Amino acid sequence: MTDSKKTRRITVPQFSEMKASAAGSSGRKISMLTAYDYAMAQLVDEAGVEGILVGDSMSMVVQGHENTLPVTLDEMIYHAEMVGRAVNHALVVVDMPFPSYHLGAHKAIENAGRILKETRCQAVKLEGGAAQAETIAALVSAGIPVMAHVGLRPQSVHQLGGYRVQRDESALLHDARAAAEAGAFAVVLECVPSSIAKSITEKVPIPTIGIGAGPDCDGQVLVLNDVLGLGSDYVPRFVKAYADLKTEVTNAARRFRDEVRDGTFPASEHEYE
Repeated sequence: MTDSKKTRRITVPQFSEMKASAAGSSGRKISMLTAYDYAMAQLVDEAGVEGILVGDSMSMVVQGHENTLPVTLDEMIYHAEMVGRAVNHALVVVDMPFPSYHLGAHKAIENAGRILKETRCQAVKLEGGAAQAETIAALVSAGIPVMAHVGLRPQSVHQLGGYRVQRDESALLHDARAAAEAGAFAVVLECVPSSIAKSITEKVPIPTIGIGAGPDCDGQVLVLNDVLGLGSDYVPRFVKAYADLKTEVTNAARRFRDEVRDGTFPASEHEYE
């Protein structure tokens, strides 16, 4: 019996083919958001985005760490499994956490294989281009779709000296091309000047997904918490909040507290007889 959910999901080849429509006369770009649990993934999927990323950003926005390094593979799989069960439409990609793909090709295949086997997700994402080309090729040869990530690489925050815009056009293009040649089906460009991102988008055959990389990428991705106004006090320049749920949630919790304190909740309509 065919699983109807699976048949409706956007596939990796379909996602890659969206580059043509993003660059064509229709100009229809690719939208991606992060999600970390069943409820939010279901809502984001119902909104019709093409991609959902179970990002290692959960280390910061869910777990409260100062960077993405502490989150583990088991934690990524735990959250990805919830997201995968919720999604009917979008392509779901899971970040490989540090250092799960730095331990040799065989270990990278083992770790990425766990992600695909233990969740309903369809692809993994890893940070790097030329330096990770062999790993990308090994994963793809094992039947594991890979999204690459060049520019600012949050897992390399200590090596890069912080969260800084990456401006070396030659190195960035080399990384993106190497990832594509190794078999990556798409590449994230993070914190890259718009002109450089535009040039890379025109020169690589796979979709570019920008985050802080200007409007000329084939698509855009943001962290859901930032989109909902649930982020920290520091908001990166590239973020746009489409709601202010931080205020809404705080006010709702405050109203609940006040009604409990003064005895107006629960009222008669909330009681059983």
